[in-house]
Amino acid sequence: MVSELVSIWAAGWVVSRRRPRAVEHPWGYYIDVGRPDQIGRHVLPDPDASSVRAAAASVTVPHTWLKMPVELATAEPWLPAGWVADEEETGHLMAADLRATRPTPLDGYRTTVDRADGVTCVRVYDTDGGLAARGQMAVLGPAGVVDQVVTEEAHRRRGLGDFVMRTLADHAVAEGAHLGVLGATDAGRALYETLGWRRCASLAACIYRP
Repeated sequence: MVSELVSIWAAGWVVSRRRPRAVEHPWGYYIDVGRPDQIGRHVLPDPDASSVRAAAASVTVPHTWLKMPVELATAEPWLPAGWVADEEETGHLMAADLRATRPTPLDGYRTTVDRADGVTCVRVYDTDGGLAARGQMAVLGPAGVVDQVVTEEAHRRRGLGDFVMRTLADHAVAEGAHLGVLGATDAGRALYETLGWRRCASLAACIYRP
């Protein structure tokens, strides 16, 4: 089940970030991320020592990542020279059964919902028109992949993250999705668990820094 969730997460991430289609390899997928700090990432749905070493051996460009559903301590001994296991970038694979809850907009804020190219984006603005919170979801048939949920520091602890997540879920359910998947930071995990999301695995981040 975890390997299926990882594959869904990778596919949804590509759609959400509007990146080129992932390239399939025997060990999983390669995604062109296109950032200076992350040129690309190999996503391994079912990692073991041999698949991690094969993926790592294919990499020649620094700041290429491996992302895989194992604990960092498990992945670290599999890494060849030049690779580091990055605790700060390691996150959590989470999933939830989506349901509509019709959240009530918060007083003093205005919400917009836009959909384009398979991605629904929720934005919440304050009374001055400044962006207070946002999040988006790519819907892939029965699954919705949540991405880039952020609440600006001045607007935290007011329920905006909760509202964004519930609004995204409502729209995904309206499109026929029933399964939610996301990759969370430590801070994000705390919010998502209050909304019924469950942690399915660690998402180890390993980076090529020769």
